[in-house]
Amino acid sequence: MVDIGGKSMIQRVYEQASKATQLGQVIVATDDERIFNHVEEFGGKAVMTSEDHQSGTDRCYEALSKTDGGYDYVINIQGDEPFISPEPIDHLASVLNGDTELATLVKVIDNDEILFNVNVPKAVLNKRGEVMYFSRQTIPYLRNAQSQDEFLKSHVFYKHIGIYAYRTDVLAEITKLPVSSLEKAEALEQLRWLENGYAIRAVITSDDSHGVDTPDDLARVTRKFLH
Repeated sequence: MVDIGGKSMIQRVYEQASKATQLGQVIVATDDERIFNHVEEFGGKAVMTSEDHQSGTDRCYEALSKTDGGYDYVINIQGDEPFISPEPIDHLASVLNGDTELATLVKVIDNDEILFNVNVPKAVLNKRGEVMYFSRQTIPYLRNAQSQDEFLKSHVFYKHIGIYAYRTDVLAEITKLPVSSLEKAEALEQLRWLENGYAIRAVITSDDSHGVDTPDDLARVTRKFLH
C-alpha cells in the first residue's frame, strides 16, 4: 500500500503486469481486506485468500480455485515489484507449451557481490534448460580457481529471479507436498518440487528484479525509475 510517486505499490505491480500480452487476466491474491478494497477501487481484480498460507504458491492455488476461466497455467508475480517489466513475463509465458510443468526466470550474474551473497539464490541448469538445483551458496564451486576473482571469468553463473509459472494440474499437486529436507536446508520452497521429481524450465532474462522490502529499497527504486 506504500505510495510510490502517487500510486500504491500494488497498483504499480498490477498495471505493469497488465501490460504483458500473454496473460489472460491479472488478479491480486491477498489476505488483507484493505488491499482487496484498494485493488477494486482502482479498477483491478482481486481475490481474498486465507491468512494461513505458508507460501505464495499455496495462495496462488486458492486464488485459481476461486477464479473462472479454465486456465492451463498460472504465473505468480510478486507484489513487491512495482517496476517489473512486462517483457520477461511474456518471455516466461512463451515456454508454457503444455509440456512444461513449472518455469521460472534466471539472469546471468555479472558481479562478485551477487555471486557470493547467500541471500541471492543461484541456479544451475542442464543442457535442456531445466534447473538442476538452486542454492544460496555459489554453485558450481570452481575447484581449480585460485581466488574468487576468477569465478566469473571462468564460468557462467545464474541468479534466480522469483517469478514462477505453474501448469495448473502441477500446481494442485505441489501444494499437497510436505516440506522437504532440501527445502528446510536452504529455505527455498522450489527445492521441494525438484526433490519430488518435477522439472523446472529456466528462462534466461536480461531484466533484473527490483523488489521493495525495506525503506532503503523504496528509496533506491524511486531514484532509479522516477527521477
